Amino acid sequence: MEGEKVSRRRRSRRKNAPTDDAENPARGGQQAGSEKKPPPAQFPIVGIGASAGGLEAFTELLKHLPLDTGMGFVLVQHLDPQHESALPQLLARATSIPVSEVTNNLRVEPNHIYVIPPNTNLSLVRGVLKLQPRQAQRVPHHSVDFFFESLARDQRECAIGVILSGTANDGMVGMGAIKAEGGITFAQDDSARYDSMPRTAIAAGCVDFVLSPEHIADELARIAKHPYVAGHPPERVAPSAGEKESAAKNGFKQILLLLRNHSGVDFSLYKSNTIQRRIARRMLLNKINRPDAYANSLRGNPKELSALYADMLISVTAFFRNPAAFDVLKEKVFPKLVEQQRDQLLRVWVLGCSSGQEAYSIAMAFVEFAEQAGQARKLQLFATDVSEALLDNARAGFYAESLVHDLSLDGPYQLPQHADLSRSRRAAEGAADAPLRPQAGRVFVSRRVRVSWLGRGPVCDGGQEM
Repeated sequence: MEGEKVSRRRRSRRKNAPTDDAENPARGGQQAGSEKKPPPAQFPIVGIGASAGGLEAFTELLKHLPLDTGMGFVLVQHLDPQHESALPQLLARATSIPVSEVTNNLRVEPNHIYVIPPNTNLSLVRGVLKLQPRQAQRVPHHSVDFFFESLARDQRECAIGVILSGTANDGMVGMGAIKAEGGITFAQDDSARYDSMPRTAIAAGCVDFVLSPEHIADELARIAKHPYVAGHPPERVAPSAGEKESAAKNGFKQILLLLRNHSGVDFSLYKSNTIQRRIARRMLLNKINRPDAYANSLRGNPKELSALYADMLISVTAFFRNPAAFDVLKEKVFPKLVEQQRDQLLRVWVLGCSSGQEAYSIAMAFVEFAEQAGQARKLQLFATDVSEALLDNARAGFYAESLVHDLSLDGPYQLPQHADLSRSRRAAEGAADAPLRPQAGRVFVSRRVRVSWLGRGPVCDGGQEM
């Protein structure tokens, strides 16, 4: 295996994703001097991802879907890139809801269905569909992930993801992004003709409902008018007519108290809007409309308390997720670190490490920089999180192919001979479910970096090589 290389350079799939904060009010800001425009009216936008067997499943869903849900539907189906698609015409025969193939800069409207054209990547910016030609690459295109991630960024809690029949694992990362932003996620049950896509998303823990297409339609109709996905502020998701606002606030306080007693974590000082959205999301899933009623349901219900706790800790993480931040590390931070005395052990502490990608990324980035600068240094990296479940994943350090396919094998750092690259090579070639362990301890850093997975608090010395 000697001579193989790995790099943090990310492929074009994420680089091309529209993330301009000026175009995304949820992420803050407009360009200086630009004319302010009122944001479009929010309504739920449903992304449907499918591959083999998906047409049959989506047709079945449409047969049971009301015509006036108030939702917009965007179907991202794996299509032959060399041929025109007849999918819009086929779907139009199954429903009276207007069906059209996406054209660039097309605004999503409620009670409409939009179908991705062949050989394109589709994204959503301020409720407008954006098309990009697909670029040739070695690994399979993840068109569902590409759209779902943009849907999550743009619509947040108004985003809904549905994975239907299909092969491979496209959609898993995007479903995680939707859930992390507070959206709702569905996957087809064992009625799927090809169950790899829904099964992978379910196994990743990012699916709220596992249902048949018929029952997915029923559930979409139920939640369509719920205030949580209708774009209302979280504080409005609860009090019925005549109920005092103080009662709703007291209900939220009771929920946080029950959660603290269950988990040992006090969320009362977290961002209130974020906390209320997480609670409102669980209320929707449990078909409860008032915070005080949800608080009552939590008493003596450790399963739901654990589910709420897990939702509170959902975070969006990925390898080298914020390239600009890593550029700052490379240009301003790492140079100062390597200038310190060579016999001084460098220590880095990653707080809220989640499932570990950020910690591994920092280790890889530092080693690449030190190698290029000719100043190899010892680095000890500590990573902590309040979630024991996430820490277990981080300690294991195994990641599905879809989570690592942005890591290329053509970077400057050479892995030592004992590195097991059989998995990473399969991952780069797009094999489904090919796990990869980024060895930030013995492999990537040739024993010059140690990553210590600790518990809930910091440790200033010690650490164990992985």
